[in-house]
Amino acid sequence: MQIQDLPYSDPGVPDARSGLRLLWWLGRNQLGGQCTALLWGMLHFASVCALPFCVGLAVQAAVDRSADRLALTGGLMLLCGTAIAVGDTFLHRAAVTNWITAAARLQQLLARKATYLGSALTRRVAAGEVVTVSTGDVEKIGWFVEAVSRFTAAALTVVAVCVALLIYQPALGAVVAVGLPVVALAVLPLLPKATSRADVQREKAGRATELASDTVAGLRVLRGIGGEDLFLDRYRRASQEVRHAAVRSARMWSVISALQVLLPGLLLIVVVLRGVQLAREGRITVGELVTVYSAVMIVNYPLRHFVEIAMAYSFSRPSAQRAARVLSLERLTDTEGSRATDLPGGDLFDPATGLRAPALGFTAVVCGDPDLAGRLADRLGGHAAEPGRSVLLGGVPLDELPLDQARTAVLVQDKDPVLLSGTLRELLEVPASGTVRADDALAAAQCADVLDALVQGSLDASDPMDARITERGRSLSGGQRQRLALARSLVADPEVLVLDEPTSAVDSHTEARIADGLRRLRSGRTTVVLTSSPLLLDHADDVVFLHEGEVAATGKHRELIGTEPRYRAVVTRETEGEQRESAAKDTAAPPPSQERPGTSDGAALLGALEPLEEIEESA
Repeated sequence: MQIQDLPYSDPGVPDARSGLRLLWWLGRNQLGGQCTALLWGMLHFASVCALPFCVGLAVQAAVDRSADRLALTGGLMLLCGTAIAVGDTFLHRAAVTNWITAAARLQQLLARKATYLGSALTRRVAAGEVVTVSTGDVEKIGWFVEAVSRFTAAALTVVAVCVALLIYQPALGAVVAVGLPVVALAVLPLLPKATSRADVQREKAGRATELASDTVAGLRVLRGIGGEDLFLDRYRRASQEVRHAAVRSARMWSVISALQVLLPGLLLIVVVLRGVQLAREGRITVGELVTVYSAVMIVNYPLRHFVEIAMAYSFSRPSAQRAARVLSLERLTDTEGSRATDLPGGDLFDPATGLRAPALGFTAVVCGDPDLAGRLADRLGGHAAEPGRSVLLGGVPLDELPLDQARTAVLVQDKDPVLLSGTLRELLEVPASGTVRADDALAAAQCADVLDALVQGSLDASDPMDARITERGRSLSGGQRQRLALARSLVADPEVLVLDEPTSAVDSHTEARIADGLRRLRSGRTTVVLTSSPLLLDHADDVVFLHEGEVAATGKHRELIGTEPRYRAVVTRETEGEQRESAAKDTAAPPPSQERPGTSDGAALLGALEPLEEIEESA
């Protein structure tokens, strides 16, 4: 697999049972790239380690005053230098290819999993963890997968050098063959402690980052309550904990690095002392001594990869565990579906609550529990996070439909919708029926002031459609973001549109116009709005009141206000004391036959004013 061939047509099915299994699966699926990097790495390292033998031959040729052997040795050194350059170039190319392709494969798997799970992903895994896995963790995992081939080439080269020295000069070769494994493996007892300290550092850094993000996001609120200093102190303490953890981790890695310098140096001293003794005894020549000495010095270069693979593994292991945790998540239903049918139409029915939204109608749902309303919205769209009976659309269970078909039939807009960065034109380029124009959707969502704000905030865009929206629409107010998200949903024009509190962040006058535009633009389509806003409820064809997870009443808004106290308490935000007082007043009111003379006109006037008072209070 080459970089220019990305993305993968099929990234495969990962083994997500554990982080180690995921790393093994990634390496196994890049076997061709790993073998290529291994071959180029062996050429490079072997050529580097062959230079000492060439130097020893050259020194001995100079001592023996042999011009022919000196010229031959010069040619061998030229050949080794060429092999070093070629091997290093293509090793780097193969290593980078392995790194990028491994990271790309993992990113495709994560993107596919996010699409597969839908909104259930962020309810089972924190959104910040998903972002961390798909950015920093992917790089760490790619680093380890790429480093494996270079480490293998370095290890094989060290073994080959030991064997070659044993054959070339057994007396000194035995010293090197015993000393090199000790040098390479001496740091292994320190690696678990270094890894644990690195894990602690990453954990504390993650907490500090989370605290900083929360502080920045809530800075306006903190200023309002005077809590900046408190959170600043908290972040100062968290950052100091990160610093201390980083220092402790760095100390351990510095000890490991120091041992990688000290132990080869001690081995070199032993080799020199033993070599000088053997040279004095006449058992080795000067050239052989120079060869062994140079080989021990050069072999430090491949030995560095032993520390690198240890660091790569220590950093990639927790990253692979997080990635495996995300990739192991499964949907409650099959994305392929078990029923082949055309796009269904008809009433939307939820067996769990008894809610029925008639086809082509505007149904409002009132639920006193916001969490229950959110779960209901997910269930109506086929995004249920817990097992249960499926929602029916025209008598067809959504769980039995293929995922893409279910998404086409029902669109759910969360109460906190997300705006992606880009231009407004790109934001509204969504799969749609083509019958609702962007201008009409923006007008129905009352986005005129939003368009003006986008143009004013953009230096190079006179057309609002070309104005850029910042990340998550942070430059816009909550109400403006909410209205743009509503316009996007209206442009999509699904058969069934489910809106969860679509106007909770706008003022009452704007909300009234949105309610009118929503009803007009969605005429002939099924619309379900979960809200407690009297202005939206008054525009609905039917209002369904849910109490304790079941349908408690159905009717028009004005009817339910007068006949259902629990509904009135949710819509008008009455307290329990106010409910009891209202009930007492209703009980104490005299019947019409007992009214005093002369009060019939006043009672009629009060009766005429009551609907107006209800409307005014609701607005």
